[in-house]
Amino acid sequence: MGKADNPAGASGQSSADLLIIGGGVMGLWAAVKAERLGIDTLLVDAGGLGQGASHGLIGALMSHLPDKWSDKKQFQFDALVALEDEVARLEGETGVSCGYRRCGRLIPLPKPHLADIARGHSQDAESRWLAGDRKFHWHVMEETPNPEWLNASIGEAGVVLDTLAGRASPRRFGSALAAALKQAKHVRIIENNGVVRLNGREAVLADGSIIAFGHAIVANGYQAFPLLESLGSPMPRPLGMPVKGQSALLKADVDIDLPVIFLKGLYVVPHEGGTVAIGSTSEEEFDAPFATDEKLEALIERARKMSPMLADAPVVERWAGLRPKAIDRDPMIGRHPDHPHILALAGGFKVSFGLAHKLADAVLDALAGRSMAVPPSFLLENHLTVARASV
Repeated sequence: MGKADNPAGASGQSSADLLIIGGGVMGLWAAVKAERLGIDTLLVDAGGLGQGASHGLIGALMSHLPDKWSDKKQFQFDALVALEDEVARLEGETGVSCGYRRCGRLIPLPKPHLADIARGHSQDAESRWLAGDRKFHWHVMEETPNPEWLNASIGEAGVVLDTLAGRASPRRFGSALAAALKQAKHVRIIENNGVVRLNGREAVLADGSIIAFGHAIVANGYQAFPLLESLGSPMPRPLGMPVKGQSALLKADVDIDLPVIFLKGLYVVPHEGGTVAIGSTSEEEFDAPFATDEKLEALIERARKMSPMLADAPVVERWAGLRPKAIDRDPMIGRHPDHPHILALAGGFKVSFGLAHKLADAVLDALAGRSMAVPPSFLLENHLTVARASV
């Protein structure tokens, strides 16, 4: 995978202009973008590339509501629109499918007042969801367009069809990004040997080897929070936390162009290969982070009632993992104010696959001394301020 899986050599020490810590979707995008820029890069992961939270099942690419427009909503909108071209380039370079479709999203409206709210959102989308000559819509319909896919009784007051939304296969996406690095000229990779400590401009790996670096990007999911916290004085609150998510994959021969269904935290996502992903839970308290339980079974039953096509679909996989939720919820990126050679690229939580390409560009802009075109709430400095505030 990439050049030199063990670049440390006999001395146990190596160096790189850029060290990327973490090989999930955030770190992989950063490495692919760094390769395109010709930056001497070393990507280090405690496990295998594309594992952890990035190895989940759902892959829903959802937008914020189009009302109360803000810089954060504009950033996400631009990222979701740009992802289409990013995927096309990645697939063209590697020949590996990301399982991407701009398939849209159906949102049932169980109560009449929700239909009134949705009609307001429809007007907002007409004025906000614009990208050049492209327009995306928030259609409010009286009934589901496909009652076999979405049970008509679920949306008694109608249903929304959001044409901006899409989906991708997390595992295929990770494989495509990893494939892009196989022929990399500027990126080396170390797997199964994560960074346990940062000392100045050196990183200590689990096996005791040392990597000297010019800059480091911390992108190792929920493990990024304690690593970044270790760079300064103790804080009253942690920078973030792991949130457990459970999901399942069902075997169902459905049209892969069907829209995602979303209602009250439940996603139903059609994928290639005759599968449909169901999920996910969001558990801030848990005993067994990587085990599934009755919470997932309840979601599966909800999905079967929501979609007649899934009534008898067998479960072929159950999955549980930990997603990184930053203290101020938004992604956490940018230079550390006290250690400007260290940058964060973490905290994506549920939006990582839709934003990672654009966040990687922003962090590499910062590394080059350019300003980052991101909402202020995304900045690592903002999250540090929140964590350091009195409880």
